Amino acid sequence: MNKSLIVIFSTIALDAVGIGLIFPILPRLIEHVTREANVAPYIGIMTALYAAMQFVFAPVLGALSDRLGRRPVLLVSLAGAAFNYVVMAFAPQLWMLLLGRAIAGVTSANISVATAYITDISREDERARRFGLFNAMFGIGFIVGPVIGGVLGDYGLRLPFLAAAALNAGNLLLAFFALPESRKPSEGKLDFAELNPLRPLRWVFSMKDLMPVVVVFFLLATTGEAYGTCWALWGSDTFHWNGLWIGLSLGTFGICQVLSQALLPGPAVKLLGERGAILTGIAGSCVALLLLAFAKQGWMVFATMPLVALGGIGTPALQSHATRLVDDARQGQFQGVLASAVSFASIVGPLAFSTSYFVVQKEWPGAIWLSALVVYVVAIPLVLILRFRTPEPNAGVGAPEHATE
Repeated sequence: MNKSLIVIFSTIALDAVGIGLIFPILPRLIEHVTREANVAPYIGIMTALYAAMQFVFAPVLGALSDRLGRRPVLLVSLAGAAFNYVVMAFAPQLWMLLLGRAIAGVTSANISVATAYITDISREDERARRFGLFNAMFGIGFIVGPVIGGVLGDYGLRLPFLAAAALNAGNLLLAFFALPESRKPSEGKLDFAELNPLRPLRWVFSMKDLMPVVVVFFLLATTGEAYGTCWALWGSDTFHWNGLWIGLSLGTFGICQVLSQALLPGPAVKLLGERGAILTGIAGSCVALLLLAFAKQGWMVFATMPLVALGGIGTPALQSHATRLVDDARQGQFQGVLASAVSFASIVGPLAFSTSYFVVQKEWPGAIWLSALVVYVVAIPLVLILRFRTPEPNAGVGAPEHATE
């Protein structure tokens, strides 16, 4: 693996670490700064604020990277993340924590720049595999983040933030010395109208080939929110799992997802084509959700994990297809729109699935997985109308030669 990909993948892993590390300590931290016992509303506000800032700023950072280059935008976002975690480590008041979480949402919006960078330096036939690795790195970070937060939080409530600051600072140095620019910045002065977060969305709405891709991307991301929102509640209500078993099941789920994302997308696309890989992923997820809905014993959940993970091959294939729908000059902007779709799913999905779970909780908790299955079914006709073409083995690399070594 070349050094550019190592830097990009570590950036994405650290973004995920930043999301996950506060989960174990957030209730205690808010209690500490507010002196209130009921902190659930504040947790909801901070979660929504993070996702909302990602939603707004992912297209902005993507557009900036199209204009100024990927490298400076990534460096500034990493520096901002490191500084922000230091501020949160010493924030004495709630408003400062909220501000810090908002800034964290802005800096983690660099996911759009990272995906555009991968597009720049990858041939068309390499993109599905590399996007799979990209998602796997995010999964690893999301597993490691809560572990870091939980372990360090036992020694000091603010210590996880200092650890995150140090990790981001180290990645900033690595990127500064090892990450080359992947595309030439656009000529001419920066038009500040390009930074309007609604402008890329209007552009996408005007392109009939792009809209189905964005909607499918949103639907696939929304189904993923069902697991994070309802898994612990469902495990407790259905199998009477304690914290240990919920943690083990989530850890197993994460490992299966990482392995699936890292190993399967590339071969799946070569064997089945992009449409076939997406539909196979959806089919695997639908079968898994059906089995989870009717599972009566805990071992059945673990046996279903590989099928659940199989669903992960669809998103990298869709990302690979999406990169060929726009020219190189707008890759950052388009990747920003896709990142915004994921962020919007992070707002809508938890609200929808938590409400649905409240409705079915007493009679049949497993029915929540059928609601996620319905979302997948809605996505199938959209996948069928997408127009695919075979990736060209020597096409799609717009990066300078030194960036692909």
